[in-house]
Amino acid sequence: MRRATSFTLDAETLSYLRKTKGNRSASARVNDLLKRAMLLEREEQLEEEAAEFFADEGPAERRARKAFQKAAARSLSKD
Repeated sequence: MRRATSFTLDAETLSYLRKTKGNRSASARVNDLLKRAMLLEREEQLEEEAAEFFADEGPAERRARKAFQKAAARSLSKD
């Protein structure tokens, strides 16, 4: 569903929009650019969440990871 909305754009953005819209309408070009920006922003958020998740490793997690690595190495060395 499309809804008419009004935004104010700076001159540089408006100039870029006019140069890059091609045969499409300015609204279609703006929608495409916004969708791309939203995807990029979401990717950045996911990267931040992953960094936070892996940064919160405490002593118990480190011990568990090392134990898993040792068990995996022993298992592989038996082959």
